[in-house]
Amino acid sequence: MGTASQVSARRRIWGWWFFDWASQPYNTLLLTFVFGPYFQQVATAHFATQGLAPEAASAAAQAYWGWGQSITGILIAVLAPLLGAFADGAGRRMPWIWGFSGLYVLGSFMLWFLIPSSPDLLMAQIWFGLGLIGMEFATIFTNALMPDLCDDEEMGKVSGYGFAFGYLGGILALVVMLLFLAENGATGKTLIGLDPLFGLDATAREGTRSVGPFTALWFVVFMAPFFLWVREVPRVATGAGRALQSLMTLIRSLPQRPSLFAHLGSSMIYRDALNALYAFGGVYAAGVLGWSITQIGVFGIAGALAAAVFSWIGGRADSARGPKPVMVVSIWVLIAVCLVIAGMTPESFYGVALAPGMADKIFYACGMLIGAAGGTLQSSSRTMMVFHTTPQHATEGFGLYALSGKVTSFIAPAAVALATTISGSQRMGIAIPLILLFLLGMVLLGWVKPKGER
Repeated sequence: MGTASQVSARRRIWGWWFFDWASQPYNTLLLTFVFGPYFQQVATAHFATQGLAPEAASAAAQAYWGWGQSITGILIAVLAPLLGAFADGAGRRMPWIWGFSGLYVLGSFMLWFLIPSSPDLLMAQIWFGLGLIGMEFATIFTNALMPDLCDDEEMGKVSGYGFAFGYLGGILALVVMLLFLAENGATGKTLIGLDPLFGLDATAREGTRSVGPFTALWFVVFMAPFFLWVREVPRVATGAGRALQSLMTLIRSLPQRPSLFAHLGSSMIYRDALNALYAFGGVYAAGVLGWSITQIGVFGIAGALAAAVFSWIGGRADSARGPKPVMVVSIWVLIAVCLVIAGMTPESFYGVALAPGMADKIFYACGMLIGAAGGTLQSSSRTMMVFHTTPQHATEGFGLYALSGKVTSFIAPAAVALATTISGSQRMGIAIPLILLFLLGMVLLGWVKPKGER
């Protein structure tokens, strides 16, 4: 297996990139393009059987999904900085990655059991949340390995290329699901007209439900290069007490570190809005535009391709000009997308009649912009966090970064759920809260130094 010194730097970077490849399907397949819309369809049908009108049932399903994401976000926010500090204090990060990888696999696999004829929506939310916790915490500890991979001048490229590689993995996983497993609810056939593989029963939606076990298996297979090639730089353990003291010192120092404080505050807001846009994009397409799972999947492929291309471009721009300009442009693009969503129905755009099928084309364009801007924003934000920490305290720093991304992660889903409930409109429920959050994040970004604390 070898120590860090016995594994080449290039191989360590490739191994680190494979975590993005292995874990991306949780976002691509489960959160956004397959399981999320499937949950929306199953929950909508469930609420309709309870006597709700179609639009009310769809809004109730979206709200239920939103509250589930909010609760999971609170748990992640509470635990992230503590576990990060303890890991730094123990001098080890890999055992934590192993443990949370196990939660990822278990939570995703169990989504198979959301059966449309007798849906247990609560258990589906619990298993989804458990897998999401595993994915988020494994990400914290792998991000903490970044400072040991390369120097600052290459950090933007390493981060951006990692996101691009991850999106390519998400695209491939999504293509496999659409071509061979996920059935169209109306026809029972996959995107290319096949029955789901392995004799899966289309009438019981087994092809679509297999997205859970498929995501778990994908992660197990493609995490192998990470565990084979990535090695930690040995560090002296300081103990849990010293680690907790270090975390408290870092938190108390934030008012004297305005750039870090502003970066954490800004990213807290705009990442919350971005994650909600990802989470509700497929739900919006299913509920407002009436898209099938296969249509949403094609939409996902287009968005992920744009994300891969622009994460690569953004990584180069990040290394050349620093992460902040990339972040600013990305946020403005996402605000523009939300404005489009706010004014679009299947028949019109801000009251102007659309030709048949035009709304679908506009939303495909929106999906590509969400992918492009979301990928570059996340990649450059990760680089900016590296510029505000040190290798010795990287897990503590990224734990605090995760806290900033999750301490208010219930706000965007809750705001969407509340706005949807009040307005009775999926369009307004998604667009208005997210526009406000992106604008607030942009304001706070003004206090972040272009090169952090370097």
